[in-house]
Amino acid sequence: MGEVHQSLATIPNRYAFLDRIDKAVKEDNKLSLMLIDVVRFSDVSSSLGYQVGDIILLAIANRIRKLFGYDILLGRISGDIFGLILPGRHGERQLRHHFNHLVEHFKTPIAFDGHAFIADFNVGAVANSPENSDTIKLLAIAEAALKQAKENKYENLHILSMTEKARGGRSLALKADLKRAFLNDELEIYFQPKVDLNTLDIVGAECLLRWNHPLDGVLFPGALIEAAESYNMMNELGYWTLEQAFKSAVQFKKQGLDIILSVNMSPTQLYDFKFIPNLQALRDKYEIDLSLMELELTEDVALSNSLMVKRQLSEARALGMKISVDDFGKGYSNLAYIRDLAIDTIKIDKTFVMGLENNTVNLAVIQAAQLIGNALKCEIVAEGIETLGQMHMLREIGILCGQGFLFSQAIPELEFIQLCSTDLAVGTSQAYLSRKA
Repeated sequence: MGEVHQSLATIPNRYAFLDRIDKAVKEDNKLSLMLIDVVRFSDVSSSLGYQVGDIILLAIANRIRKLFGYDILLGRISGDIFGLILPGRHGERQLRHHFNHLVEHFKTPIAFDGHAFIADFNVGAVANSPENSDTIKLLAIAEAALKQAKENKYENLHILSMTEKARGGRSLALKADLKRAFLNDELEIYFQPKVDLNTLDIVGAECLLRWNHPLDGVLFPGALIEAAESYNMMNELGYWTLEQAFKSAVQFKKQGLDIILSVNMSPTQLYDFKFIPNLQALRDKYEIDLSLMELELTEDVALSNSLMVKRQLSEARALGMKISVDDFGKGYSNLAYIRDLAIDTIKIDKTFVMGLENNTVNLAVIQAAQLIGNALKCEIVAEGIETLGQMHMLREIGILCGQGFLFSQAIPELEFIQLCSTDLAVGTSQAYLSRKA
């Protein structure tokens, strides 16, 4: 516990940290959670480069550990946000004291290679209540507090209690929007086809959430998902999406379509003890073979060292469900974790595919993913295919499956059924030629 971190990779990521909070709460729920956001750190990475940025972040992490003592739990919630678990009961005055202690200490610059960086922070804090053992709720309230701290004009700290609601008109409006969206049936699933790159047959589809807003039309639901995360409603949204996918699977089965549907998974669901029973209930209700369904996870979730995530995925897979890792290569891949994880599909992040024709490094990354896929005996899917050139290059190196605007954007259910009955090879060529004209 007393050792300094030699690398950012040894600091628990969001999901491993959540696991640690879970254990800490079960052992003694007298604790507080602080989320520490390094203000404007993206400017540092942009101007000095990501390697220097990582060195400075590591120095910040080790200073925080030294400052608060090595018995605290430190995690990295996202790129430039650290989580800190402080054991014991804390009132608002004590949490404010910890914040002032942090800010005062970091007035001493961090020096590296002729550069000096003075770290400033936004901090969201919450003291756990004696009756709470829900780690997701604890993290959600801390994140709401951090969001408020970022919006504050004069103070970089915001403290919320476990019973208090986050302030802020827009946030509350989004919560109301989310409740209304459920109530008025404004949410809809769109389908982006996955295509066999040799035959151009549609072999599957990714289910993507769309929001039919009464005033603004069809929207990508980023803000809605953010509201769901802030207000501990992500489970509700996640299960709604999963159930819609099952309903669509019934329709596709009636149409004689033999395709696999992929559903993006919320990390919150993987920390829900009811996830597997809910999955079994949906299977029985809609009489759908789970081998026709695939859970899509972002790389950082799938590769987290969380025992709970691994257990849930293992149980889902034992029921016949396929497991897919999305956006592969986009984050800091820890290949030691993927070695131990049973998965069926690796989806190569679209940034590598879209830059394929102009950059040999992108090609090398895709070929490396292929080698990993072969070793794990899992399928490789290329995302973001937009040109015939990209498709031909992927074919040549042996990538068998892909998705992207070359074939189709995400479309509603009826349009997707119609697309499955058309000759995609002809349509793809015509659409691409008309776009070039």
